[in-house]
Amino acid sequence: MPSRDYNLLGPDAQNAVTNGLVTENWYKTPIPRQQIKALMRRSDQPALRDTAILFTLMIGFAVGAIAVGQSWWALPLWLAYGVFYGSAMDSRWHECGHGTAFKTRWMNQTLYQIACFCLIRDPHCWKFSHARHHSDTIIVGRDPEIAIMRPPNIPALLVIFFGIFDFFNGFKRMFTHAAGNILPEEAAYVPENYHPAIFRIARIWSLIYLLTLIVAFVLQSWVPVLLIGLPRMYGCWHIVLCGLLQHGGLADNVTDHRLNSRTVYMNPISRFIYWNMNYHIEHHMFPLVPYFRLPELHRALAHDLPSPSHSIFAAYKEMLPAVMRQIKNPEYQINRPLPATANPYQKHTSQTKAKN
Repeated sequence: MPSRDYNLLGPDAQNAVTNGLVTENWYKTPIPRQQIKALMRRSDQPALRDTAILFTLMIGFAVGAIAVGQSWWALPLWLAYGVFYGSAMDSRWHECGHGTAFKTRWMNQTLYQIACFCLIRDPHCWKFSHARHHSDTIIVGRDPEIAIMRPPNIPALLVIFFGIFDFFNGFKRMFTHAAGNILPEEAAYVPENYHPAIFRIARIWSLIYLLTLIVAFVLQSWVPVLLIGLPRMYGCWHIVLCGLLQHGGLADNVTDHRLNSRTVYMNPISRFIYWNMNYHIEHHMFPLVPYFRLPELHRALAHDLPSPSHSIFAAYKEMLPAVMRQIKNPEYQINRPLPATANPYQKHTSQTKAKN
């Protein structure tokens, strides 16, 4: 069976270029120009409302947890705070990184910087990383954000629900940058002129985390690190739960997002935390459509997309058997049927034949 090398500096990176997979020729559902322009129209009001709700809840849970002290009642309050810190901030990082959450640029930038700090993600490195994810979505050797590689490493996938690897990897990268160094893979997609800003931000963040630890030590209290730092680890489970569904079990090395992305209907709470990224095919096709217009975009494209999964449970029921089959057969992938009204899938000549 053909092996896959996910290293951005490995042979599959060059193979993707040679095979024509690094391209702007991605399939997009035809949609009238005026309609897509209307859908891409930005507004401050939805994100201001959602941001006010988010921070009000975070402050409320944190104050409540501190007020009850070492009582067991503090546990659910810290857990709720952690989900907003470790999961909701991920979707805020994502949408503000696209510059579409708010109409006003400084509002996008402010929330983006806060989210980057919470997630320990350098704002420049991850902006370029995510741009590559969109230009080369699930292209082996090119996309730095592939969550489920083939063959899948099941123990590693289970561990990421606890945020351990991401937590320590974030600090490792931060300290590397603070020392004035860029990781080799980052150098493949981050322009050199951004390096000084990356180093400066890492040094500021390192100082903040150091002061947090000092305050915790002086007060002999866990509260400072429960407010800053630790929630990145224990609160990430919801974004992992949703994020694995984005592309898991679907095709790689294709140029049609209907083949490599999944749309899932979710409950209102998960959609608030996830900021509508459950409409993931739609988001990848038209990434400049703001999160609050994605349900409308979904309705506009429905005639040309595979049927969405009707719940998180239903999506995992489809995905997990495929991922398990990929352990022994990395070439296996889900090929979801299209409605009769849809255009055929755009198949690339180098694509491995899909198996149902």
